[in-house]
Amino acid sequence: MKVAAIIVALAVSVVGVVLFVRAVASIVGVVKLGQPSPGRGDHPGKRWRHMLAETLGHTRMLQWTKIGVAHWFVFIAFGALFFTLITAYGQLFDPRFALPIIGHWPPYEWASEIIAWAGLISIVFLIIVRVLLTGRGRESRFFGSRSWQGFYVELTILGIVLCILALHAMEYRLLGAETSRLHFPLTWFLLPAGINPAALEPGIVIIAAIKIIISMAWFIVIGLNTTMGIAWHRFTSWPNIWFKRESSGKPALGALQPIMIDGKPLDFAEIEDLDEDTSLGVGKVEDFTWKGLLDFTSCTECGRCQSQCPAWHTGKPLSPKLLIMDLREHAYAKAPYLQAAESARAAVTEATQAEATRPLVGPIEITDGVPGVIDPDVLWSCTTCGACVQQCPVDIEHVDHILDMRRFEVMMSAEFPTELNGLFKGLESKGNPWNMSPRGRMDWAKDLPFPVPVVGQDVEDLSDVEYLFWVGCAGAYEDRAKKTTRAVAELLHIAGVRYAVLGNGETCTGDPARRAGNEFVYQQLAMQNAETLQEANATKIVVTCAHCLNALKNEYPQLGVNCEVVHHTQLLNRLVRDGRLTPVAPPEGSVAGRTITYHDPCYLGRHNQIYDPPRDLLGSLPGVTVAEMPRTRERSFCCGAGGARMWMEERIGTRINNNRTDEALRTLAASGRNGHDAIATGCPFCRVMLTDGLTEKQAAGAAPETTEVLDVAQLLLEAVKRET
Repeated sequence: MKVAAIIVALAVSVVGVVLFVRAVASIVGVVKLGQPSPGRGDHPGKRWRHMLAETLGHTRMLQWTKIGVAHWFVFIAFGALFFTLITAYGQLFDPRFALPIIGHWPPYEWASEIIAWAGLISIVFLIIVRVLLTGRGRESRFFGSRSWQGFYVELTILGIVLCILALHAMEYRLLGAETSRLHFPLTWFLLPAGINPAALEPGIVIIAAIKIIISMAWFIVIGLNTTMGIAWHRFTSWPNIWFKRESSGKPALGALQPIMIDGKPLDFAEIEDLDEDTSLGVGKVEDFTWKGLLDFTSCTECGRCQSQCPAWHTGKPLSPKLLIMDLREHAYAKAPYLQAAESARAAVTEATQAEATRPLVGPIEITDGVPGVIDPDVLWSCTTCGACVQQCPVDIEHVDHILDMRRFEVMMSAEFPTELNGLFKGLESKGNPWNMSPRGRMDWAKDLPFPVPVVGQDVEDLSDVEYLFWVGCAGAYEDRAKKTTRAVAELLHIAGVRYAVLGNGETCTGDPARRAGNEFVYQQLAMQNAETLQEANATKIVVTCAHCLNALKNEYPQLGVNCEVVHHTQLLNRLVRDGRLTPVAPPEGSVAGRTITYHDPCYLGRHNQIYDPPRDLLGSLPGVTVAEMPRTRERSFCCGAGGARMWMEERIGTRINNNRTDEALRTLAASGRNGHDAIATGCPFCRVMLTDGLTEKQAAGAAPETTEVLDVAQLLLEAVKRET
């Protein structure tokens, strides 16, 4: 049996290593099919630092503390216990084998045993978590993940650490007087003292062989399954994190990257010179960049993205995890066709040829024809809230991939939801998504008791003022958002801040068009604004819309516009701290005292990390109690308006805004609602969506008529103007 164990262990090792090396070459070959992705290697020092922080430090994993801690111990065990595998090979031939030089040095043995026990406890915990969550349908973050792979990997780790502990216990009894309990402090007690040494030597050989077979069987399984992300992420996550979009370490949020042609940003002035076969956006899996294909390879199917996705939570077909998994399966199934010479493609298997004919985006449930890889309902359910990107522990860039596919659908295939026709028409002809007259951009300022300076009329340019107040389309045209615009203007006037607006010279930033995939319209609007801002000598801009903030701050630098852009809550908070605005307490017994819950706009929070200024402002209001919703800050739930969803109907599942409104109302009720409470936010899109949700609840008698949705600026103005 001893000889058989040695032969099997060595044979499995050879097969495992060969298959593993072959699989690595296959993965590299697939990733190389992608398009260039420039800028992925800039600032290598920063990249190394952030990669080590995210891997060794588990900074992203620890967003889920218990799971993160357990995974860290398993991760450390996977790497640190590698030397025990070398020892196991030696023990096949000499049960008393120890590593040269290190031998049974106590600190090494202590570390091995501590890590093994910690790994054992942690992997048991993770297995229990998987068991408890499996079979719970869409509520489970593992829904759609390949359970057998998850359990197989976890049981492999469990088997290895059990073998390590067993080997340590047997070594202690076998070596006898050569060692002491000091060498094996956590395993010496596992076997009885009277065990026959003659049985220990073959026992060590067999257990060492089992350990090797378990390890190498794992290599064989993953070597035969290059799409087994739950296993391969142990290797691919390192480069995937190192090559992340932002060398600063931030997730791939904020700016959307420009369309790239041959590794260079597309110059829309030269678009007519492009080859007719040039793809704008991603229409085939090989149109993704090599980083995109590495993303697909690295997905570990943990489902953190799925657990936070507002579309998935409200019954939509979009799961960021399943989308990435589907793209991975398609990429690897189509790869042999792409890698074959054109003359040899007819010789590839029928299954590969069938995969090569599948449209990347198209209905997946059809009677006739070829099913698509990604269903259009999946693609257009995304609100671009960024929860998936923010949660992903291996830095997959879900939103970029979704929007690249939208770009192709809109600009190359003209396939998009019909409601977007009105959006595009309004943006192209009127410069705003509501298709209203451009001459009405200053209507919000009518009847204000103070003048609002307009560039080109009241001031020549912005050189003599502190800020350009970017009003935005919602702030100029949407009735509820106009109240926010007026409140900010009045607060700036009270504080003595010198500002001016562009008036009719302002047009939409283009954010709705870009998130809908229409880069043509975005470029048209953005270039117009860029010229206006440069002519006006804009250097500092304050905005009330989180989407305008993101475009002006993060995307306009791609067009050469570099201004300091602040959200109105940031500026107002600074003015309060500096004593230029003073909130006044409500009269005792007044109903003005209220409970407020704050909703984090996705494009203010996750995309731009602005969490504290709005809360600081609310905290500065006397007589106000601030109650946080369960899902808040980085885990805030979307209002449903982002990604141009403001202009699309929700026909599948339940409404995202209703889900969030319910949570806000439950929070207010649990905090002792007095009927004069408010849901506060800092984005006009959020305000529209939450107001619609609240109105529906009030019509059904499920919310007090006096509860309101207000911008933080309105609440501040109410307190500043309050008489003492």
